[in-house]
Formats: sequence, C-alpha cells, structure tokens
Amino acid sequence: MRLFRRRATRTPEVPEVRTAWPDQPVPPDPEAAATEFWRAWFDLLPEVNAALGDREPQRVEYALCRLVARLHPDLHFSLDRGQRAVYALVLSGQEDPRLRPYTDAWRAAAPEDDAIWEYHDSVPPVPDPTEVTVNLGARRIALGDVRVAVLVDEEAAVVDVAVHHPGLAGLDEAARSAMTFLPLDVTLGERLAGERLRRVEVAENEPEGAITLLELRDLVRGLDRRRPGPVGGDG
Repeated sequence: MRLFRRRATRTPEVPEVRTAWPDQPVPPDPEAAATEFWRAWFDLLPEVNAALGDREPQRVEYALCRLVARLHPDLHFSLDRGQRAVYALVLSGQEDPRLRPYTDAWRAAAPEDDAIWEYHDSVPPVPDPTEVTVNLGARRIALGDVRVAVLVDEEAAVVDVAVHHPGLAGLDEAARSAMTFLPLDVTLGERLAGERLRRVEVAENEPEGAITLLELRDLVRGLDRRRPGPVGGDG
C-alpha cells in the first residue's frame, strides 16, 4: 500500500497560494549529494517514524520533498508499505538516464535494510500482481484478469507486448493508457520494464496465445538473465 508518492519539486502548472516553491539547483557531485541525503534522512527519521506511526504521513511530506529535491529536483519518491520491512522509501528517476547517476549514488550510499525500513532506487514489483485490484471510480480492475500477447526479440533482448483486460474498453483514453502500463510496472518493476519492454499496445480483444502477468514476469526475467545489463547501454 502506498502512503504517498510525490515529485521532489512541484510542477509549475499547479499553483501554490501559500508559499512559492523555491528553485532547486542540481548538485554537481551525485556522491556528495547522496552522502548529504542520508545524513539529513537520519536527522529526519524520528519525525518520519512518528508521523507514520500516527498514520499522518502528510506531516513530513514537505520535509521529504525538500530532502529529495536537494539530491536532484527531478526525482520522484514514495513511501510505501515494505515487502520485507514495515516501510519502504522508493526514489525513482523514471528511467531518465540524466538521473541514473543520482539514484545509483543514493543506493550505493544507502544503509542496510532493517526491520523497519527498506530502500529502492526504482519502483519495485509487487509480490503477486494477480492479487491487485485497482479502483477507478466505480470500476474495479482486477489485474488477475489481464492477459498479455508477447513478441520476443531475442537478438535485441526486448519484448513487444499487447495488453488486454475486458474492462479497458470502458475507460477514457487517459485511464486506458494508465491501466495499460500499470500492470506491467507492478509485474516487472520500473527498471526491468524500462529495460526489457520495447513496444506496448492495447489489445481490445484477448489475443490468441496470450499469457498471464506471472507468466510474463517469468519470461522477461529469463530473458534478462540471459542478456544481463541495460539494453542499448553499458549500464
């Protein structure tokens, strides 16, 4: 369960009538910025833990936004329920190569996960996407009903997919687009999806030979094991 997710700095099209959001320069040294992040994180951590314990994560939202923005203003972050720990702090560059040095440095300097906190430098997959149901207004989209047609390009080590769900046809364009990519992200995780999925389309009718999300995960992870490293780069 996500407690909240935010971009480090507010976008200009969203007005803030109380206090103008300050411009945040990009640190020239990712390693130094990461070191400073973790120093400030541990200073802030008692306040974060107290706010989460009181189920009031909004109390620390502003402080966390400022903290992440000092690492890089274009990063996104979220506080989630952890998979192994109670909570998870997730930083994401949304596979923007400009941000990769900052998330890499952040993860390299991160403390070891413990019983309370785990740390991720991209949005991780959920343990079982077929158990996830997404509420869109009055509609409930069960990801267990998603079926995916796949075309594997072994030479390029990427997969083209067409995503089908019987509820997609009744959604508007924006919601349909979101519900096309969301099952893939929660199944594979943000980084693996970004590295191994090439073309993503919507299939209005269930394609012949389509597979489940868990079968897609096995297929893409197997491809990734055979061809490790980011596609098209040296990682």
